[in-house]
Amino acid sequence: MLKRQAYYSAIEKAVIRSPVTAILGPRQCGKTTLARNFGRHNQSHYFDLESVVDQRRLQNPELMFDSLEGVIILDEIQLQPELFSTLRVIVDRPENRNRFIVLGSASPQLVKQSSETLAGRVEFIELSGFTLSEVDNLQNLWIQGGFPRAYLAESEEDSAVWREGFIRTFLERDIPALGITIPSTAMRRFWTMLAHYHGQNWNGSELGRSMGLTDKTVRSYLDILTATFMVRQLQPWHENINKRQVKSPKIYFKDSGILHSLLEISDYQQLTGNPKLGASWEGFALEQTLQIIRPNAPYFWSTYSGAKVDLFFIKHGVRYGVEFKYSEAPKATKSMHIAVEDLSLDRLLIIHPGKDSYPINNKIEAISLDSLAGLQKSWP
Repeated sequence: MLKRQAYYSAIEKAVIRSPVTAILGPRQCGKTTLARNFGRHNQSHYFDLESVVDQRRLQNPELMFDSLEGVIILDEIQLQPELFSTLRVIVDRPENRNRFIVLGSASPQLVKQSSETLAGRVEFIELSGFTLSEVDNLQNLWIQGGFPRAYLAESEEDSAVWREGFIRTFLERDIPALGITIPSTAMRRFWTMLAHYHGQNWNGSELGRSMGLTDKTVRSYLDILTATFMVRQLQPWHENINKRQVKSPKIYFKDSGILHSLLEISDYQQLTGNPKLGASWEGFALEQTLQIIRPNAPYFWSTYSGAKVDLFFIKHGVRYGVEFKYSEAPKATKSMHIAVEDLSLDRLLIIHPGKDSYPINNKIEAISLDSLAGLQKSWP
């Protein structure tokens, strides 16, 4: 079992700072394992709100929590949202010394309830699947994705079977559990069609026409997948320049393994012959880069004349641009030079799958994704 030290340390700090720590992420990304591992090293009490026994134990939650000491872990708390009010009452008591860790399966309801009821009392930690800072097989992570059971499967076939089961469970159980009444067949069709738009700008009208649905309906489907951490909507950055700039978000699947399952890509050989190869690499490298660098507000930038950067962010006052290229030895392009000038970039990184990292000029450098992962602790 991987300890996932970075997340473990984040929980340790959050529990000291805040009376409530909320760990958010999709099902099967390792939230329960991480929380229980933390609980084993601290005085703790665990409640699974899917368990009938634990539901009965919490029929009078205030009385139950008052009888306990230490860290109280509440798993799948979105199933009992009324507990948020109870937590607020308890943590506001001067004599309270307990700390709470609440886990939610990427529930919009969880975020809404905790934000409103526990404002100023809760710290959020978003948990993803495995990253390159935790595992060392880049190709397997790219093909099979970061969900622990998908990545750690004994074979590519076992991984593909697990991912298909995850997709079906997500559609048939997890979505309805959030109170969302959309037929699983309709959402599966939308999700599959969206896979072909991975790495592209959102075009709700085009998708809506393809499915015979309104723009508003397909937008609601996209928002559901975004709120459940299946999809990332990367928002555009607008610079004060005399150029027409793209204003619609770019759509990425957060897990490359789920993307490949929906595209029916089962191994590396199939991926290299697929027209979505470049887009798949871009999305995978983007998610890994965001996990390593962790910018507060990531964007992309693009103009209708063709200049762009796949990722733009400001960190410690430094303006960064990032391009993702599926090439062993990428070179700077005219578009990159324009981006450096128009965005006043201090650094532009070209992230690639090769082994070598090298400067191109005083502002542009090529960095292998493996090397970027090794720089996580030293990143400014």
